[in-house]
Amino acid sequence: MKILNNLHGFIWKSMTANNSNTYLIDGKTPALIDPGHAHLFQHVQQGLEGLGKDLGDIGVIICTHAHPDHIEGVQVFEETASQFAMHEKDWKLVKSMENLICGDSRIDVDKFKPDFFIKEGDFSINGLDLKVFHTPGHSPGSVSLYWPDKKVLFTGDLIFKDGVGRTDLPGGDSSLLKESIKRLKGLEIEWLLPGHGDMVSGAKEVRANFDHLEQFYFSYV
Repeated sequence: MKILNNLHGFIWKSMTANNSNTYLIDGKTPALIDPGHAHLFQHVQQGLEGLGKDLGDIGVIICTHAHPDHIEGVQVFEETASQFAMHEKDWKLVKSMENLICGDSRIDVDKFKPDFFIKEGDFSINGLDLKVFHTPGHSPGSVSLYWPDKKVLFTGDLIFKDGVGRTDLPGGDSSLLKESIKRLKGLEIEWLLPGHGDMVSGAKEVRANFDHLEQFYFSYV
């Protein structure tokens, strides 16, 4: 679905498929955020084809964190020139759990090795200017991406509409989660685009969502 000019969302509505929302920032170097599970990537691929794009058109893939429902789809781009990026702390988490992830299977975690790491600060690529916020809590290397020109915030699994990310998974930390959320509250945001569930649009609605999380969720995280 078109969200804004040059911004599209491939939003999951299924209650049975555990897959992340995927977002495309179109431009000179198209950026895909959170490709999702590999076996469910057809949902995204069909959306891209509807926009006249194929896998080779994607210049960079950014994952907000390294959980399988956000990162597995990176494998689909193995034969393309697309660059893959995430935070180094989540790559270290993946490597530290390699034996648990692989077990007796043939999963090769090095297929998910980033071409480069993103970190706190400015991230620019061919006319696209984003600000990266390191927002741990759901995972050690979770990041949120802010697009100042459009006042868009991609939150991964840090913040949802009327909800927050889990902290009971490896590397989760409820204190850090709350600190990360508070850091983002002061941004000018017209669109809050989470890793799962519905988007939040309008500055007033976004602010109300932040207030709701602090008032009703912080006591339980």
